[in-house]
Amino acid sequence: MTDTGTRAPDLVLPADHPGVDDPDYRSRRAEIARAGEAWRPGDPLPVIEYTDAEHDVWRTVTTELGRLHRDLACDAFRSGAGALDLPTDHVPQLHELDERLVELGGFRVIPVAGLVPARTFYAQLADSTFMSTQYLRHTSVPFYTPEPDVLHEVVGHLNLIAQPDFAELHRLAGGASRRCETDAAHEFFSRVFWFSLEFGVVREHGELRAYGAGLVSSFGEIQAVRDAEIRPFDLTAMGTLDYDISTYQPVLFAADGHGQLVEELGDFLASYDDEAFARLTAGRN
Repeated sequence: MTDTGTRAPDLVLPADHPGVDDPDYRSRRAEIARAGEAWRPGDPLPVIEYTDAEHDVWRTVTTELGRLHRDLACDAFRSGAGALDLPTDHVPQLHELDERLVELGGFRVIPVAGLVPARTFYAQLADSTFMSTQYLRHTSVPFYTPEPDVLHEVVGHLNLIAQPDFAELHRLAGGASRRCETDAAHEFFSRVFWFSLEFGVVREHGELRAYGAGLVSSFGEIQAVRDAEIRPFDLTAMGTLDYDISTYQPVLFAADGHGQLVEELGDFLASYDDEAFARLTAGRN
């Protein structure tokens, strides 16, 4: 859940947000945002009293995504999801997810009011900490959100982090981000993260399966994977390709199996720094 700036609880929503002209939604978002903004390390994680309508959104989306995951998500993601064992009938509280992730491998979850700077988000990953929003998308369009919400954070990233290999890749990503001294090196890293842990696919059982959090948490985009242009798993190509966050990704990079994904992405993230950036982009304009 990253951005190049901050999102304060005054809720400057994007123009295409379904709740931009809904004062009740904006008030509710501000209420939930204040709980995240007020939290400090050492405090109990805030408990949100979700409404019946919010539970209905969670129930609708997770039920349908669970069905899609059986055929379209990779084995490792489904293993993590099975271990985390999210409820489908209500929105879970962050403290429940935090307790379970600690049991599974040591990751923690902390609340935030909204979007945070990218470097802040990644740095927390290095310390086995995931920063999560607590608000939900607008009830009028449960299968769409123009921004990350708790469904994206939990169904996408936390299900991944519940699987040991993906938990380690998230940690390594945090370390790689911290080692980047220049903005150019960090931008390259963040694009690799985007095309892997956010929108990555892997060849498995003779077909494409999704693992990226942006795919497995999106009812529409996980089904559109086979309409994308699929390119080989190439870290330099990933790090230098532009992308548009406002549309389904037209280009995806596929690893040839879980082993290649973990080995190549892990090696890259474990050693990436400004020198690696210079080496990988040498000769490019």
